[in-house]
Amino acid sequence: MFWVRLRSGIILVIAALLTILPGGYVLWATALCVSLIGQGELYRAAGVLQGRPNALAVTGFLAGAGYYVLLLFSQDTYAVIYLVFALTALLAVYVFTFPKFRAEQVMAAFFGIVYVSVLLSYIYQTRNLPDGKFAVWLIFLCSWGCDTCAYCVGVLIGKHKMSPVLSPKKSIEGAVGGVIGAALLGAIYALAVGRYLQTERAVPIFALICAMGALISMVGDLAASAIKRNHEIKDYGTLIPGHGGILDRFDSVIFTAPVIYFLASIWMHV
Repeated sequence: MFWVRLRSGIILVIAALLTILPGGYVLWATALCVSLIGQGELYRAAGVLQGRPNALAVTGFLAGAGYYVLLLFSQDTYAVIYLVFALTALLAVYVFTFPKFRAEQVMAAFFGIVYVSVLLSYIYQTRNLPDGKFAVWLIFLCSWGCDTCAYCVGVLIGKHKMSPVLSPKKSIEGAVGGVIGAALLGAIYALAVGRYLQTERAVPIFALICAMGALISMVGDLAASAIKRNHEIKDYGTLIPGHGGILDRFDSVIFTAPVIYFLASIWMHV
């Protein structure tokens, strides 16, 4: 299993390089596809999508894709207005096909749009920032870096359970190690690319951003685990051998991406 996970991880890194480095439409299309696959995984887990496509799921997919089209013209300026219309469309399906769908399915469909498509889109939006070609990598450094460092520290010295019921293998010591490890990775990354940035304080800024992102990434990881527990599934999918589905691998990235976007937007104006 270790070698399967390692091979899949290497492929993911290569895919990230091939799409994030060029950015633009390449990254936009990749993020869109990943988001729709992730939405599908969540819809199947939550019972929105069962077997053949239905009107509620299709509306959710179209709304998720539509959000990406919106980003091509206005970034997220009209995001709130768009999401209001997306919710209205889902409710229209709900009432005009009543009683085919339950209220909780409608809520899950809307949640999928925001939780997967909107939040993951911040990878693309971060890449579009002035220093985005450097800032976007902080998303993965603080999420996957925190995960790796937390695992290593937890195995070595972890004793106190962070969430005994939800994730009994995660420890407080591991969480602290994950945050510190992510901050160190951010500082090292800043030393490597600092001369290309518009700020002279890249090391402390990147370290702080990665530390804050790491804290949020753990919430994202546990939230995804909680959803799986509620719906009694082990993995969201089987797309990535050794890892599961898109949501199993990007569970922490989903929460980290918007945080890094906003923090990076702030430091670029400091």
